[in-house]
Amino acid sequence: MNRLAQVLVAATVTLAPIAAQAGSEKDSLPLEGATEVLSFTTDEGSWLSIDVAPEGDSLIFDLLGDLYRLPIDGGEAIRITSGLGYDSQPVISPDGQQIAFISDRDGATNLWVADIDGADARQLSSERHAGMISPQWSSDGNYLIVTRVGTDTELVMFHVDGGSGLTLTGSEGNERFWGVGVEASPDGEHLYFAEGQGSRRDIPASQISRYAFATGDIEPLTQGEGGGFRPVLSPDGRFMVYGTRFEAQTGLRIRDLVSGADRWLTYPIQRDAQENFRPPSRDLLPGYSFTPDGQQVIFNAFGKIWGVDVATGDRQEIPFTADVALDIGPDLTAPYRVPQGDLTATLIQDPRPSPDESKVAASVLTKIYVMDADGKNLKRLTKSSQNEFKPIWSPDGRWIAYTTWSHARGGHIYKMRSDGKGKPKQLTDIEAFYTDLAFSPDGSTIVAMRGNEFLRNQTFSEFGGLRIPLELISLPAKGGEQTVIKALDSGRYPHFGPESGRVYLTGDNGLFSLTLSGTDYRDEMMVNAPRGNQRGDDPPRAEVIYIHPDGNAVLAFANKQVWWIAKPKVGAQAVVANLRGGDVPVKRLTHVGADYLGWSSDGSGVWWAIGNTFYSRPLASLSFEADEADSDEAVADADDDVSDRFVPEDEHPAVTAVDMDVVVPRSTPTGALLLERVNLISMSGESTDAMAEVRTSQDILIVDNRIHAIGDHGSLAVPDGAARRDLSNKFVVPGFIDTHAHWEFRTSDVLEPHNWSLVANVAYGVTTGLDVQTATNDYLAYRDFVETGQSIGQRAFMTARGVFGDTDFQSYDEAYSYLRRYSEHYHTNNIKSYVVGNREQRQWVVQASQALGLMPTTEGAADQRMGITHAIDGMHGHEHNLPDSPIFKDVVELFAKTKTAYTPTLVVQYNAPTLVDYFFTRTDVRDDDKLRRFYPSNRLDELTLRRSSWYRDNEFDFEQGAAQVAKIQRAGGLVGVGGHAELQGLGYHWEMWAYAMGGMTPVEVLRAATIDGARIIGVEQDLGSIEVGKLADMVVLNTNPLENIRNTVDIDRVLINGRLYNGDTMNQEWPDRVPLPDFWWWDQADRRFVPAQSGEN
Repeated sequence: MNRLAQVLVAATVTLAPIAAQAGSEKDSLPLEGATEVLSFTTDEGSWLSIDVAPEGDSLIFDLLGDLYRLPIDGGEAIRITSGLGYDSQPVISPDGQQIAFISDRDGATNLWVADIDGADARQLSSERHAGMISPQWSSDGNYLIVTRVGTDTELVMFHVDGGSGLTLTGSEGNERFWGVGVEASPDGEHLYFAEGQGSRRDIPASQISRYAFATGDIEPLTQGEGGGFRPVLSPDGRFMVYGTRFEAQTGLRIRDLVSGADRWLTYPIQRDAQENFRPPSRDLLPGYSFTPDGQQVIFNAFGKIWGVDVATGDRQEIPFTADVALDIGPDLTAPYRVPQGDLTATLIQDPRPSPDESKVAASVLTKIYVMDADGKNLKRLTKSSQNEFKPIWSPDGRWIAYTTWSHARGGHIYKMRSDGKGKPKQLTDIEAFYTDLAFSPDGSTIVAMRGNEFLRNQTFSEFGGLRIPLELISLPAKGGEQTVIKALDSGRYPHFGPESGRVYLTGDNGLFSLTLSGTDYRDEMMVNAPRGNQRGDDPPRAEVIYIHPDGNAVLAFANKQVWWIAKPKVGAQAVVANLRGGDVPVKRLTHVGADYLGWSSDGSGVWWAIGNTFYSRPLASLSFEADEADSDEAVADADDDVSDRFVPEDEHPAVTAVDMDVVVPRSTPTGALLLERVNLISMSGESTDAMAEVRTSQDILIVDNRIHAIGDHGSLAVPDGAARRDLSNKFVVPGFIDTHAHWEFRTSDVLEPHNWSLVANVAYGVTTGLDVQTATNDYLAYRDFVETGQSIGQRAFMTARGVFGDTDFQSYDEAYSYLRRYSEHYHTNNIKSYVVGNREQRQWVVQASQALGLMPTTEGAADQRMGITHAIDGMHGHEHNLPDSPIFKDVVELFAKTKTAYTPTLVVQYNAPTLVDYFFTRTDVRDDDKLRRFYPSNRLDELTLRRSSWYRDNEFDFEQGAAQVAKIQRAGGLVGVGGHAELQGLGYHWEMWAYAMGGMTPVEVLRAATIDGARIIGVEQDLGSIEVGKLADMVVLNTNPLENIRNTVDIDRVLINGRLYNGDTMNQEWPDRVPLPDFWWWDQADRRFVPAQSGEN
């Protein structure tokens, strides 16, 4: 018995019968039976993991999620596994009779074993969210060792006959270690692996270590600056081949484990994944293998399979062809028109029912509105021009208090008679940031959160929430002196409960309370939400918790859903409630979800809101017991179609839903504008070559906000009174479209419509953007601000908050219900599937998107396996670059033929230094006059004065990344340009220029930046090219971008929605002359910017 077997027998591993562990050989994924076949033949493969059979006559490799067998001398590869499941990283058992591999064919990533021909597959592990990487057989063929990535990264051993697996530990017994790419020694004494070092983007990512089964001791074997990974041993155990980095490229070295001699075997090869998230889902390098005689190593590089002679280092291609036949999910392309006409406000922010529940007040488009509970008699509360937020009712219903905010005047707390009579009364005398108001039960006091106005103005962005410290204050409801109750490290949403002198808030650790004097702090309750695929030591927590007026229950806002939870009194210790499997009763009240929630004033009901819809439900209709319709018996007796009987909690018969429809006109110019003698690059051709046409001396007639006519100079019928602009020698291109945008907004429901990031982008010609993950719902209000003219800036298409893995959908019905928020309440056609869960859950999102007409784009998360499955399953788009670069015909054809929109976003390139570091360290950004006008001065200084990273030119990899973009576009695929908010406006041009540096022609870059960008969003009927009938979004350039793509920043003017702006100032020139309103950093005479006089203290 070898050492490995002795150790495992001593560990007394519990074995389960094979029948109990085995999974079905047939795929059980949701899209099964609803796919089409994509077929093509390839002689190239990307990131192929290879293992040579013990007989030496053949090898097995993975390609696009199927396993293939190939004669050792090359030829036609025969597919041995197929179906929707993504099979990868195959390894052949020592006796040559079985293969182990990683697959998600059961809906999650697990370890599988099959016969050598792919038949009789059975599942060894039973993970739902963990990742599994690089399986390897023990030398006796009884065990498989694999890296499992869950809340921890660990090496786990599975017996081929069953069992739940054994985690390997170090010599201290409980010491776990980061390891990937394992290789067992032939004598069973040791395990070689890549042991993790440092954090993401650090080099080296790992070094080779050797684990002793007998003692658990770990011995380091490499320490080179290029790292060490993917160790592979020769059949006799004497030699170890491993990967390492040198001069920004990867190669294989070989070490004599007896003499210690270490030399290059072959260089360069496939670029490794050391700079990726760790550990990568397919290891730091694709698998490779010795031949049984130890004379060659077979590996994948440059899209081909190679054999390298161990003695000489000579390498020879092993040619292959593979017939690909993939089951492909639905085409989710769903073009739509850019909305026109009147706009119904998307959001009612912070709605509150009146104490008698007869009315509802909310902030809509920065103004307080009040309506009857049935939706009638909607009207504004005040006639003030100020921005108004956070309304609350006094206990007697006579008053509504609210906050204001502007960058020029800061904020205050006001109150107004709830019937709208009289004028608002200012209650505070300190200019500050105020939020989260609450009346005391007797109506005599208001409590609120307060922050420093100067600090908020200095905060360039609130993506993800407020970034300033807050303190809890109180003040008389009649106005007067403010009292600081307590400065809080964390704490929001103050409210009152069963004790009139005690305030309850939500902090990082859940619900807590303290007295109005700031004393007697108590932790009240922690609510843990489902984790899903979220990593980290702690589960997600409820964002907001409100205690019931009698103190016996809480409402919690977790995973964007509303939950009713019992709150027992258990002494001084806080109650911990788990929304799944907890110790206290929990009732879910929504499936579509919510933006806001609360109790009625007397506690007799609950309310919540999403979009512009206000929901309420009597408490008497709620029970912690399961509804009869959800009982096991009812389900067993029901029709087999689960969707026919599933009713979201939001549509329970006791729920009342009312829309607050605030309707305002969209901002549209009126009149006619003639652009004369332009050099027109319309991007309207059927092919890329046709798009390169420059039509000289053209006139463009714009009527209102659309292109009315285009023709040779002087040939158009021009309306009387039309304004004219002579643009001789100028070049006019469509407005640029950012398909991976993020904006920098004031959030947390106290908003600031005049926004610098929207303006900066238009100044640089980026007239349209798609923000593919807004983090908060209030970004949708800014979309409305642009459309109604409250904000100057680019067209702001949005996905709203991404669909994350913490949703942890348990069924298609849950996924469908959740996605209804986007189509029915947020009125967005685009959504972001942001690492939403396992393969089964992601396919539920595909199915629900198809049913709802949504176009889901995805976060690649630096996981190329996930990115490939996104394309296979039918996801409409993919953000961030495919990190295992370069890619070859297999992946290129998949993305091109499925039309999976690819926005690589090289400015934050995965698995390489970022493009943004290249331009920040090689161009003068800080002293650019145009940037300094549109960028907050403190943020520009922060970005430029001291950069934390500098790299030699050859360390950057964006040119290769851009070359892959060119491959996909030239193969007929759809690619876009994404700026990712790294430098609003100018950063988008850096991305375009990088495409050209990687070999794309200027017209190919412009195609990605204009018409294909419009197609990615779905608005090509109105945007993306200069054609009659389309909306008038254009960039007027002084020089020709087809001659030099860097001319894209040589901007004279910009048109957006028919309005003409000066490119340097963003002052409007047509239809009226309107200067751009000030930004806060423009006023250098402000006392905050005046330095102290010499000698002053």
